[in-house]
Amino acid sequence: MSNEVRVRYAPSPTGMQHIGGVRTALFNYLYARSQGGKFILRLEDTDRTRYDEKYVKNLYDTMAWLGIEWDEGGEKGGEYGPYVQSERFELYKKYAQELVEKGEAYYCFCDSERLERIKKIQTENKMAPGYDRNCRHLTPEEVKANLDAGKPYVIRLKVPLEGETTFHDHLLGDITWKNEDISPDPVLLKSDGFPTYHLANIVDDHLMKVSHVMRAQEWIPSTPLHVQMYRSFGWEHPEFCHLPMVNGADGKKLSKRHGSTSLNEFRARGYLPQAIVNYVALLGCSYEEGRDFYTLDELAERFKLEHLNKAPAVFDYKKLEFYNANYIRQLSTEELYKWTLPFITGTGDATLEINPENPQPKPNVGPEFSGVAMGEDGEPYCVDKSMNMTSADVKKTLLGLMPLIQERLKFLTEAAEMVHFMFTEPAVPPVEQLIPKKLDQAKTKEVLENAKEFVSKVFELDHEGAEAFAKAKAEELGIKLGDFMMPVRMAVTGSRVSPPLIGSIAVLGKERALERIERTIATL
Repeated sequence: MSNEVRVRYAPSPTGMQHIGGVRTALFNYLYARSQGGKFILRLEDTDRTRYDEKYVKNLYDTMAWLGIEWDEGGEKGGEYGPYVQSERFELYKKYAQELVEKGEAYYCFCDSERLERIKKIQTENKMAPGYDRNCRHLTPEEVKANLDAGKPYVIRLKVPLEGETTFHDHLLGDITWKNEDISPDPVLLKSDGFPTYHLANIVDDHLMKVSHVMRAQEWIPSTPLHVQMYRSFGWEHPEFCHLPMVNGADGKKLSKRHGSTSLNEFRARGYLPQAIVNYVALLGCSYEEGRDFYTLDELAERFKLEHLNKAPAVFDYKKLEFYNANYIRQLSTEELYKWTLPFITGTGDATLEINPENPQPKPNVGPEFSGVAMGEDGEPYCVDKSMNMTSADVKKTLLGLMPLIQERLKFLTEAAEMVHFMFTEPAVPPVEQLIPKKLDQAKTKEVLENAKEFVSKVFELDHEGAEAFAKAKAEELGIKLGDFMMPVRMAVTGSRVSPPLIGSIAVLGKERALERIERTIATL
């Protein structure tokens, strides 16, 4: 084995990338970077019944979105390619045949009817499942006769009938399995010439010089078999590190019933990749005392196998929400504009499929909620033509709104509703919604009459000055500041919840803000 650290992420393109797989990919990537090694991306596409090209695209899209760069595989290729198993079938046939010639594997001619019959007998008699090794004892003459007759066959591994198999796991220590508990003589090469996962996996890891296999603990039962296969070939096996499980709050393996699990869902719900990477990197691993936030490069510098935890990690959606809000706060105005625009216009990430059984946070996105759509030229435009806004006006207005909504966003999906009052004329709220609890209709009308002067001051004073003027007006009217600002907010934005009012008025413009207040006064 080379001393160079070489690790791989080798998913099967039979489904969308999910949190568990991303955690495995991320830990492999971080370990490679921390050791100056290589991170390999390999496609294990031997399951052709569930294979779909869209899952391949999703893999590459997900890695790119997260910023996880691989060194070999995909379009990058490498000296140990191809890195797609369906392009390596001749290799697997060669090595399966080699095991037969060495006496470590054998031809099995049992048809599906016999195998089903054996399975039924085992079930009825509560026997251990698995192949009964019927063809393991065929003589060379019998094998030759079956081959000459063109009888279909598979190639099975000869698993030792006695003894034990021990391997060392970096996290869990030495693990020993009785050989009689290993899957009895599993198929390596199927009758159609396709390899099984086990054969392709071992051959690829060996030929690609993989030094460390880091994968989920659910693969532990397969590891004794893999160790036996390495011994059968006469190869040294990689170091193993089975990562801690990722569970939901109920202690069970994370799944759809807990909420979003696919990366597409997290993207569609308005999470930033920085938040996902940072939080997922902490699931089952520690880095530095008293610190929670790291960039991808900082994680790579600090990652150590010794810092992995044995206990299952618990995926906390509330904590991830906290991380997401924190990273939203750190974005520049231009960056926040770039990230929120797909959700404001209902394009890009906002169109990705989500789990309808778990619609929270509700993705209120697109023109219906923002009044802004995306043009064919890739520029945003105001749907309401009566607003007389050019695409340049829309972009300028959105950029002006970004600092106002930034502190209130937990998800990018929330941006659309927060900006809509700039691009649509909100309906005048019902009278009962305009009146604060401690005021009556007449007093509320008086507040709005005085608010016209406040609106004018927004454009004459700085933020602190305008705020001080509002406080003075509230005192002059004998009411609390909140009871002064609430009717103004409702009149100007059409909602009790909006970006900071003074900033919103400044972006909306004096004329439009006063028109909305006058219209509301008329209603009162």
